Amino acid sequence: MVLALLVSGIVVLLVLLGLFVFGLRRRLIQRSGGTFDCSLRWNVPEHETGGKGWIYGVARYNGDRIEWFRVFSYAPRPRHLLERSAIEVLERRTPQGEEELALLSDSFVLACRHCGTRLELAMSEDALTGFLAWLEAAPPGQRVNVA
Repeated sequence: MVLALLVSGIVVLLVLLGLFVFGLRRRLIQRSGGTFDCSLRWNVPEHETGGKGWIYGVARYNGDRIEWFRVFSYAPRPRHLLERSAIEVLERRTPQGEEELALLSDSFVLACRHCGTRLELAMSEDALTGFLAWLEAAPPGQRVNVA
């Protein structure tokens, strides 16, 4: 009986510790500012609009690049780095079909190409406006393609 209580207590403590570290990671990512909720689909085939493949994340502006972190992860480093000069915006649209269930409400989808890889970003209208302004605010001499 005592052993079962001890094991249960250790399990509860480990779960609480995991949740604390999870929340601390999110705070550290957002501490420097310039973050926004951003779902991502990487390496998407042309005209694919199904709800599969979306990963919920947080994006952070860092100079001339976007750092994208998975929300449900303990990794301290970004999962993807998007260089401003390598991002080409292909189209902007609203979620279609099953995407409406997979994404946050009131999201907009931005289809892009980054270093030859087609990807889609889903974000709120305010985040989209800021993202497009950030793209267009590239230093002189950098190539930026915004559709």
